[in-house]
Amino acid sequence: MAGARAMPYDVALARAVEQIPAPGALEGGCRYEVKWDGYRALTSVEDDGARIWSRRGTDLTATFPEVVAALEAQLDPGTVIDGELVIWHEGRLAFGALQERMGRGPRAAAAAARARPASLAVFDVLALAGRDVRPEPFDERRALLVELAAPWRPPLNLSPMTADVDEAREWFETYAAVGVEGLVIKGGAQPYRGGVRSWLKVKSRSTIDVVCAAVTGTLSQPQEIVAGLPIDGDLRIVGRTTPLTPGARRRLVPLLGRPVGEHPWPTRISPGTFGRFNAQARPIDLTLVEPFVVEVSADVAWSGRAFRHGLRFLRVRPELHPMEISAP
Repeated sequence: MAGARAMPYDVALARAVEQIPAPGALEGGCRYEVKWDGYRALTSVEDDGARIWSRRGTDLTATFPEVVAALEAQLDPGTVIDGELVIWHEGRLAFGALQERMGRGPRAAAAAARARPASLAVFDVLALAGRDVRPEPFDERRALLVELAAPWRPPLNLSPMTADVDEAREWFETYAAVGVEGLVIKGGAQPYRGGVRSWLKVKSRSTIDVVCAAVTGTLSQPQEIVAGLPIDGDLRIVGRTTPLTPGARRRLVPLLGRPVGEHPWPTRISPGTFGRFNAQARPIDLTLVEPFVVEVSADVAWSGRAFRHGLRFLRVRPELHPMEISAP
């Protein structure tokens, strides 16, 4: 195992946009890549071995031993690459399998690697033979990466890229079925800017009906809808919306009434109810309401039991009864 090292660089970030940008939207022309549903991973290989860090600098080296072994076998010292850790299961990206890896000891991590091995989809190179290539334009870094990846074997993979917006739209429309979140767009002339949202991202979204059974805030000033869906015979909390706009609050307030009879949810929940990556550390107070159906916009990050990202409230569905709603 490699000795402890600090994460060498901050990762570049992307700013969300609502539509696939036109080919000339970024300097040097747009380059469209798949947005994987996995863990962002910066990886470095040095003489003392390989290391993997998360976007925020958490050391994931011991968690993914199969990827570390591949990095050490297939990359020379002085190489730093940026990519996404993913796990495939039955032809679909399985984010839950990645979550199950976290916090395991070396023996359990090795067993998990054998049972459901991870892959690394690599989309950028930051250093080669100890030379910092981040100042180079993306197109030049991509050419270096393609050459570097030519002899790779799984679990190391070159992430696809296209400059053809029509091909990018096809990816966007078809790959959502296997759990791909959308597209990341980079400028062909852009350097790699760590910590800066110089890239763009657009996510695949679909509309879905959920049950509003609670809100954060008050009945007169709701802040977010807490969404539920029937799972295993119970109405379970599956996520919450992004903060409601003033117009959305005005439409919802007349419908928010205190529960009639027993309610299936508590009035206080742990922040982990909304996912392990929820930034809020303190318990969350809920204002329970008599359940009714609303339509929301959701991205593809559905675990089978919860939405990992915020939902967007669209409209109320008064014609539907909560008992008619089913999980995706």
